[in-house]
Amino acid sequence: GPSDSEGAGKVSLLKKVPALKDGDFTLAECTAILLYLSRKYNTPDHWYPSDIQKRARVDEYLSWHHTNIRANAPKTMWIKVLIPLFTGQPLPSEKLQEVMEGLSTSLKQFEERFLQDKAFIIGSEISLADLVAIVELMQPVGVGCDIFEDRPRLREWRRRVEDAVGKELFFQAHEMILNIKELSNIQIDPQLKEQLAPVLMKMLK
Repeated sequence: GPSDSEGAGKVSLLKKVPALKDGDFTLAECTAILLYLSRKYNTPDHWYPSDIQKRARVDEYLSWHHTNIRANAPKTMWIKVLIPLFTGQPLPSEKLQEVMEGLSTSLKQFEERFLQDKAFIIGSEISLADLVAIVELMQPVGVGCDIFEDRPRLREWRRRVEDAVGKELFFQAHEMILNIKELSNIQIDPQLKEQLAPVLMKMLK
């Protein structure tokens, strides 16, 4: 998301997080950062395959992801926790229903177009595509919208991702998301609320 801090401007020209600073080199956007790190550190081939067609399948998913899964899944967190926290007012239930309907359409496409009958998005091994997908899909879970409950194919895919990453690391990585409801108990500086509330509302439009 956007950040107006001076430090963010030094790392990212877009003033957004996540951002990466590697020596004198800076980079914004999470997908670009993932790809950069996978190339720099010569990660195991299955994460971003050297096979040109398998790599293209990862790229295909990453391109689709931004305007589908990412366009809907994180909004559940904003609607149920973050916007009420900063505005002091809950959003109408119709807003969540609208987002969940859009997410349901994206999940159907995810299962039918990308997952199909495969263990992972591009085949029998986990890739960056699976990591990018699962991070977004755990956000609704963290606010009580269990999107896996009535989708056995999706649920089994999540289990395989957990096993491939390692359950302890998986839940460590998602600890903040899974406990995000606890944020509703913290006190926010009134001036910060005034600054961020319009920005957060704009993000849902």
